[in-house]
Amino acid sequence: MARRDGWRSRAVYKLLQIDENERLLKKDMVVVDLGAAPGGWSQYVTEKLNGNVRIVAVDLLPMDVLPSVEFIQGDFTEEDVLESIRDATGGARVDLVLSDMAPNISGQRAVDQPRSMHLAELAMDLCREVLKEGGDFVCKLFQGEGIDAYIAEAKKAFERVKVLKPKASRPGSREVYLVARNYRL
Repeated sequence: MARRDGWRSRAVYKLLQIDENERLLKKDMVVVDLGAAPGGWSQYVTEKLNGNVRIVAVDLLPMDVLPSVEFIQGDFTEEDVLESIRDATGGARVDLVLSDMAPNISGQRAVDQPRSMHLAELAMDLCREVLKEGGDFVCKLFQGEGIDAYIAEAKKAFERVKVLKPKASRPGSREVYLVARNYRL
């Protein structure tokens, strides 16, 4: 269905539903998109805002070019990649950090859950580095051990925190999205 509709991935429908509920996107924003490949979320943001946005998309995997998107292939926890993100934003803090990252799934919950939480923690760490005061954060989480502590940590850093399960998520999936609004430096 996503390909038929012209999207790069079905993940776009999740962000679309989150955005419909939360009204995250505004003209002339600066956005960092973590775990961006194949580019569905970046594609949605640039199309929704008619290109009136600057997106820095980051992933370990390659991604095809999109308008209004600067793609950085690499690990955002490495200093040179973090510097590339800062360079791409002109050194300014950003309005929105998106993270649809997920680990390579082994099928073993005891292995996959900690890996997933680790990626979410890394995304939160990046928010501390690049998100401006009043900025927003959307992050994929998987229900399980560590999620309650993560949400509590987010509530310390953001004025409003919600956990949403978009209808586009598969019904049996433990996937949810943290939507954190109004970052406090």
